[in-house]
Amino acid sequence: MLLIACPHCGPRDETEFTCGGESHIQRPDLTVGADEWAEYLFQRRNPAGVTFERWRHTYGCERWFNVARCTLSHEIKAVYAMTDTKPELP
Repeated sequence: MLLIACPHCGPRDETEFTCGGESHIQRPDLTVGADEWAEYLFQRRNPAGVTFERWRHTYGCERWFNVARCTLSHEIKAVYAMTDTKPELP
């Protein structure tokens, strides 16, 4: 079980949160073709290592934020606001 440090409420149990999937995905321009839209809607990275995800504190402040998490160890590397840029991690 993960202990997630909500930037607004502090450390809380994973069961209070909902994962919203991969973060930092850029929506394509409306003029792109069907293949590009399919890529945007359905294709996501699934790395063996650090991934950047959106999380919502569903049973708390209800706010969204980003989490950098290692998929191998589940170690949380960074927690940051939705408006912040992706952090550089070693």
